[in-house]
Formats: sequence, C-alpha cells, structure tokens
Amino acid sequence: MIASIMIQEAAQATTELQAQFNDVFSGGAAAALMPFTALAVGALLMLLVDIIKGGAKLRPVVVIASLLTSAFCAWNQIGEPASAVLGGTYLVSSATAAFSLIFAIGALFAWVYGIGYYEGKLQEFRGEHDMLMLSATAGMILMVGAGDLLVFFIGLEILSLPLYSLAAFRRARHDSIEAGLKYFLLGAFAAAFFLFGAALIYTATGTVNLAELASLYQGEVAQSPIALIGGALLMAGIFFKVSVFPFHLWVPDVYQGSPTPITTLMATGTKAAAFGFLIPASFLLPPAATGIIAAIALLTMAAGNLGALVQTNVKRMLAYSGIAHAGTVMLVMAVILASGGDSDVRDESMNATLFYMAAYLFTSTGAFGLLAMLEREGEHMLTLNGLRGLARRRPAVAGAMTLFMLSLGGIPATGGFMGKLYVFMLLVKQDMIAVAILGALLSVIALGYYLRIIVTMWMEPLGEGEEAKLAPVTLPASIVTGLCVAGVLVMGLMPGWLLGLLG
Repeated sequence: MIASIMIQEAAQATTELQAQFNDVFSGGAAAALMPFTALAVGALLMLLVDIIKGGAKLRPVVVIASLLTSAFCAWNQIGEPASAVLGGTYLVSSATAAFSLIFAIGALFAWVYGIGYYEGKLQEFRGEHDMLMLSATAGMILMVGAGDLLVFFIGLEILSLPLYSLAAFRRARHDSIEAGLKYFLLGAFAAAFFLFGAALIYTATGTVNLAELASLYQGEVAQSPIALIGGALLMAGIFFKVSVFPFHLWVPDVYQGSPTPITTLMATGTKAAAFGFLIPASFLLPPAATGIIAAIALLTMAAGNLGALVQTNVKRMLAYSGIAHAGTVMLVMAVILASGGDSDVRDESMNATLFYMAAYLFTSTGAFGLLAMLEREGEHMLTLNGLRGLARRRPAVAGAMTLFMLSLGGIPATGGFMGKLYVFMLLVKQDMIAVAILGALLSVIALGYYLRIIVTMWMEPLGEGEEAKLAPVTLPASIVTGLCVAGVLVMGLMPGWLLGLLG
C-alpha cells in the first residue's frame, strides 16, 4: 500500500517537472532568459578552463563570447511585446532588454580596461576574476527582469557576492581589503532590510509577485501600516545599492580601494540594475512620499557634489560624482509618485532612466577606464597632482578625459546633458518647478570639480621627471575609449536615435 502511494507521488512529481520543463522550452522562457543564460554558461565555462591544460588561453574567448552573446540576445529583444514567463516571476520587455544590453556592454568595457592592469600573482587568479565578473553581470540582468521580490533578491545576491570578492581582489593591499569588508558588511545590512520589508509586504498581502502586488496596492492594502513599513524597508535596502542619501557613505572608500576596472563595473551596472527594478516597483511607496523622495534626491545631489569639491584623489572624486548622479536619477521616482503612478508617466520615466544610464555608461566607463590605464604609470596618476600637464604628454587621453568630464557636468552636445535635460523636463511636466530649479543649481556645483580636472590636465605644468613616465596603452583599451567617446557624442548630438529605439 505504501509502495503504491509512493509510486503515485513519484509519478505526480514527474508530471509536474515535465510541465515545468515544457513551460521553459515551449513557453518562451528559454528565449527570454538567453541574455542571462549566456552569462551563466560563460561563468561555468570559466571554472572549467582553469582545470584544462592550456585552458588559460581560452579565457578571453569565453568572456568575450559570453558578453557579446548576451548583448546580441538582449538587442534582439528590444521592441518585442512585453511578456511574463516562469509563472510571472520574470518579465521580458524592451526596458529589460535595454538594461541587459547596458550591463553586457559595461562589463565588456570594464573587462577590456582590466587587460594588463593586474600584475604579479594576481594574474594567476584571472580565471576566478573573470568568472566573478560574468556572475555579477548575470545578477544585474536577473534584477531588472524580476517580476517577484524573491527573484529580485536572488539576482541582488548573485550581483553582490561576486562584487564583494572583486572589491578585495588585490588582497595584498589594505585599502582593497577594507573596501571588500565595508561593502560586505553594509551590503549584509541592506539585504536584511530588503528581506524584512519583503516579509512584511507578504504578511500584509499574501504575495510577493509584483503584478499581484500592483493590483492589491490599488485598494486598501496601500493604507496598511504593515505594507507601508514593509515598502519603506524594502526601498531602504535598494537605496543602498543606488547609493542615495543617507546610504551613500560606503561609496568613496569602496570605489577608491577596489581595482579600478571593478570600480568601472560598480559605477554603472549596480546603479542601473537597482533603478531598473525601482521604476516598476514604485507603487510600493504612496503618492504622499513624493516630497520625501524628492528631498532624498536633492540631498543626495548636494552630498555628492559638495563631497567631491574637496577631494584631491580623482577616483574618490568620481565616486562622489556617482552619488550625485544617483540623486539626479532618483528625481524620476519623485515624478512617478507625483503622477499617482500613471502608467504613461512611468513608461516615460523608464525611458528617461534608460537614456541617462546609457549616457552614464559611456561617460563613467570611459573616465574610470582612462584612470585604470594611467594607474599603470603609478598610483600618483589617480591624484590631481599626477594629472598635471597630462595634455602635454598624452593629448589624446587628456582630450577624451575632458569630454567625459564635460558630459558628467552636463555641458550641451554631450550625452550627459541630454540625460539631465530629460529628467528635468519630466519634473517640469509634473509642475515640480522648484525641485527642477534646485536640481539644476546643484548640478552646476559639479562643474567646480569637473573643470578643476580639465584645468589641471591642460593648464598646469608638468612635474619634475614626468616626461619619462609613460606606460604603454593597449589597443583594446584604445578602441573601447574611442567607442565611449563616440557614444557620448552620438547621444548628445543625435539623442532621437536612442529615444526612438526605446519607443
């Protein structure tokens, strides 16, 4: 009798597994997950090449093939109708695909800038390094496509755990170990906030699915104290990843201590992944929180720009700059809440966020990438004193850095200017004139330190003996820098092309 029951249960379980298998491979989930799958397969292959004799030569092939395949699959999904797969736990849309494309390109650029960066014994661990980079990028894709709070958390951890290790990759250096430890400890607290918030939301609603939550939050659930507290805690956990005030204090130390190519990935990917989820999950906050979110965004811009003004380390200065840019994008959240969650405003806000993050990808990646190239001449090149007279020694590098600084400062004819203009236009449309004016004024403050870098490179004299210190510039890094320059100019001079692509 017992054996018969066990056989029936096994048969039922087999039927359920077969149904799930059919859902994946005939329901479109396999195609939808291809950007993620390409990176997951690449990460597994990276573990294998290290145990194969002569497999080290295959590492670049695996990394480049994985990232390009992921980017190609994401590109093909742009413009496709939105759909949900795997029981609504993963959402596929043009926005998801565009964010995935940003992640893949950003990771590829960061990896290229890492060629020749690591020296000595660190070269022995490049396989682990590259596997962790692919894993972190896969986590970003899972975060923006999450249709479920738990799926987002899984993506968050797939992103975070590799980045903790990569931040401390130069383990012989105290500042790198400090960066990894700080990032890990504060990241653990942020994860706890997120999980506790998700638990409270589940207690109030009985679900963690975003589509079901969006429906429930239109009723009385939105006024439930448990749901409100849960939403606030959940958002606090995400705000840490976005690095907005007051969850921003970890950024300068972590960015400065991490290897510069990893800082490049952190500066672009983690922010884009978090914002890619924040926009569709904005309904978790009530419209009454509009003022609070706007205040947080403006305080973040102020903290970032004022903190950057007193820095002499350029890498640390750009870390504060990244905080200020996170505050600018955060204004989009205030726009959505002010509109009462209007779907058209949410879509336009998503497009503005995508455009801003795409412009920031080329600008920030190019700036940090150039610092990674210059750092091989010595760590003094990460300071303002090290950049003195750079235009006399390396006019092409100084010219590219100048363009990136102008774009970060929001000067016209650059992608950074168009991104900021798009955000402020949304504020004006929602009659948030005062917020738009304050945001614009805080953005002007940033020119103080961006122009300081430009003046140092072009107008200050060389230091003693600096003429002889020239590290070789690799061809791949030069190509990527050229692509970043082209991206900044195209987005600044022809923004309609990308906006038309986003719809």
